[in-house]
Amino acid sequence: MARSFTPTAYDDLDPDRRPSLAAALVPVLAVVAFLGIGSAVLGLDPHPPLLWSIAFVGAFGLWLGYDWDELFDGIANGLVMGLQAILIIFTIYGLIATWVSAGTIPSLMYYGLEILSPTTFLPAAAVLAAVVAFAIGSSWTTVGTLGVAFVGIGAGLGVPAPMTVGAVLSGAYAGDKQSPLSDTTNLAAGVTNTDLYGHIRRMRTGTAIAFGLAVLGFAALGLRTSGTIPAGRIAEIQGGLTETYAITVLAFVPLVVTFGLALRGYAALPTLVAGVFAGAFTTILLQGTGFVAAWEIFMSGTAPESSSTTVNDLLATGGLTGSAWTITVVVAALSLGGILERTGVLAVIAHAFTSSVKSSGALVAGTGVSAILINALTSQQYMSIVLPGVTLRNTYDEFGLDTDQLSRAVEAAGTPTGALFPWHAGAVFMASATGVPTVEYAPYYLFAFLSPLVLFAMAATGYTIDANPVPADGGAEASEGAAAAPGSDD
Repeated sequence: MARSFTPTAYDDLDPDRRPSLAAALVPVLAVVAFLGIGSAVLGLDPHPPLLWSIAFVGAFGLWLGYDWDELFDGIANGLVMGLQAILIIFTIYGLIATWVSAGTIPSLMYYGLEILSPTTFLPAAAVLAAVVAFAIGSSWTTVGTLGVAFVGIGAGLGVPAPMTVGAVLSGAYAGDKQSPLSDTTNLAAGVTNTDLYGHIRRMRTGTAIAFGLAVLGFAALGLRTSGTIPAGRIAEIQGGLTETYAITVLAFVPLVVTFGLALRGYAALPTLVAGVFAGAFTTILLQGTGFVAAWEIFMSGTAPESSSTTVNDLLATGGLTGSAWTITVVVAALSLGGILERTGVLAVIAHAFTSSVKSSGALVAGTGVSAILINALTSQQYMSIVLPGVTLRNTYDEFGLDTDQLSRAVEAAGTPTGALFPWHAGAVFMASATGVPTVEYAPYYLFAFLSPLVLFAMAATGYTIDANPVPADGGAEASEGAAAAPGSDD
């Protein structure tokens, strides 16, 4: 779960240092320009454009009258907000390496190649990922474990890796959104002062429509990829697996341990650490690797030397040390989001939005748009839920909308869309874990487009947007209740 963090409201900003709307848009446009030019035009990694953005927004904050200590507090808040994401990235990198060396992921690939076909693979991968993510409440864990295996299975069946990743992500995020164990689901309910199960029920229709359409889309893509599998491809991959690893159902012990703890409600981080230990000891006991060598794999990753180059490429991992590139991007992105929040840029833009809203549908749709924009600017899905969730509570009261409308809007648009932006913490992790760049899997990550589009369609038609007029003396009570809502740490 994200740590406690209450974003600065518009009215809490010092009027002498509060930027105008025009001024607030300057750093936003600068960030967009730096990231766009740096990545798309110059072909740079995200690190330099993020550094340029931090420097520009920092200079903007100094111009407004903030000192370095205040700006550093903003950076620290951003890092605290994403601390769990950083620790999970560290852990999953080591977990993937130990699960490969234990034979867990190789065994999943081996058996998956025997039971799946090119026609059914994509929709099956989406549905299976949704079931697992719902059960354990973690899209990241689902992608970092089963998703890696699905990429290998897809390669054997002749399915392009970007399609496979798009299907896995679609299922993982759809299942995560409906899971009472998910941190983002709990966070959306908490910051909007909404009953958890009321929030899940409100999301159910839109999630079902969006995911159903996504599965149909993957079924159609499956028909396009159902040509003849190149002769010997599956045999080559399975041969490479069996000559390098002991392929057996006993290799699934780390998977059973990890998912079993998650199903019992244990938090994500200790559950993943348990998965690392299970993977390391399975490596020792089942694969015959020495104790020291098993933990060196955890640190430095795997480099199979089978007769199959496909197996060698798919199962090469970086281990804990391989997370450095990803972690540095995430730290820079979180720092940028924190400094944008601290200087009041996001609060001013949010205030301008709430002042211009004229209808319930526009409010819901605008909330979704704001969550997507905050994802792009702060690179953190927690921030995309907390900022609009806290900022817009009173506005929903004024329009007579229940808080579950707000919680649904921020999660339907905020949770799944982060993985579309290459510099976002979620996207950086997904691309690194699966080996498929964001720009390649994004067109096939159908749920990320369909979830907010369904929300916008509901807002435009009024479907499930139920306005409840607030009594004349009820607005104050509602506002007081909203002000007392819990923070992001449930």
